[in-house]
Amino acid sequence: MSRTGFEYRQGTMFAEEVSLPTIASAVGTPAYVYCANIIRARFRRLAHAFEGIPHHIHFAVKANSNLSVLGVLRELGGGVDIVSGGELYRALQAGFRGDDVVFSGVGKTVAEIEQALGAGVRLINVESEAELVVIDHVAGRMGVTAPIAIRVNPEVTVETPHAYIKTGEKGQKFGIPRDDVARLVTFIGELRHVELRGLGMHLGSQIGNADPLRDALPRLLAAVAFARAAGHPVSFLDVGGGLSVPYEAHEVPADIDDYARIVRAAARDTGLTLLLEPGRYLVAESGVLLTEVLYRKHAAGKDFVVTDAGMNDLIRPALYQAYHAIEPVVVTDGELTADVVGPICESGDFFAKDRSLPNVQAGALLAVRTAGAYGFTMASNYNSRARPAEVLVDGNRFAVIGTRETFDDLVRLERASLQWRTA
Repeated sequence: MSRTGFEYRQGTMFAEEVSLPTIASAVGTPAYVYCANIIRARFRRLAHAFEGIPHHIHFAVKANSNLSVLGVLRELGGGVDIVSGGELYRALQAGFRGDDVVFSGVGKTVAEIEQALGAGVRLINVESEAELVVIDHVAGRMGVTAPIAIRVNPEVTVETPHAYIKTGEKGQKFGIPRDDVARLVTFIGELRHVELRGLGMHLGSQIGNADPLRDALPRLLAAVAFARAAGHPVSFLDVGGGLSVPYEAHEVPADIDDYARIVRAAARDTGLTLLLEPGRYLVAESGVLLTEVLYRKHAAGKDFVVTDAGMNDLIRPALYQAYHAIEPVVVTDGELTADVVGPICESGDFFAKDRSLPNVQAGALLAVRTAGAYGFTMASNYNSRARPAEVLVDGNRFAVIGTRETFDDLVRLERASLQWRTA
């Protein structure tokens, strides 16, 4: 099997042992297709790199929140990193226990904090002093002690493909500025309903080398040392996620061994249990967006390939100017240079600009690669379009794990007959 699970056999692309035309014929397009065995292989590769060090792998649910994908990771012994009450609900529905959950995010509501404490989550990552006060108040009202961790912003320079996926630089909304951590640690000691059990950080996404980690870890470890000296029962060292995956042919996968060497040394020195929060690394390359070519169009000297998938199905090219390889599902002769665009009424609705492609015609199937992370989870109903189906392939079998929405689904929560209220 290829590194991503997708490969050509006699001119046709397969997902593991199932041909993509078979899936398209069964469930239609557009559809997301994920390879279960690639997700398993990535998880095991990461777990192997940290053998001998107490650690837990908590998948970042925001990358792919489908219940069946979460189930694959749960069966491997993974936990989850969540950023909303909805993600907590999904995690519990997928069979995770409260102790499998780390709750992150800068804007947790009172209801979400209550939900997290009621579920018995392992840690709530604190990202502001104001949030800390609210957590202490809610925990006191519920008669429990909230297990918290401080998310430290180490304020290091991070090189990522887009500014929107940086989270560990100075001036970001995420985490506690490193100069404020000592004051917050002291303040926690004055509160009655919280217990500081961990410190962590998250530098961003698509981090291509370990240099930011080398710069950031000493700052995190200094915070750990201060918290322990102050008498807090710190048990966890959370280094976040951010491991890069290649989207373009010239890019290389994350160097897991180099990453593990740096992190293992830090964890070994502290004796703490290590928490890892990969998202994209585990699922991105396991997935494609399967779409059909609707039309070929030539206008003003340009060629366009119009597909039945649009920016509502995969927004990353429009939002992040992200590159996704696009390949015909059945090998096609000839070549053209074209924009690959969708049906959405927006100029930003594109998957590729001036891309060199095989000479595909209407009716051809395309696979938009590396779409297993931040694809369906960021999909919308813009232009009143139903969200696509999701399919999981496991060896020579496949199953629909997310049914394609219907027109009825689009209006199910809306009301045409109003029940007016007066002030």
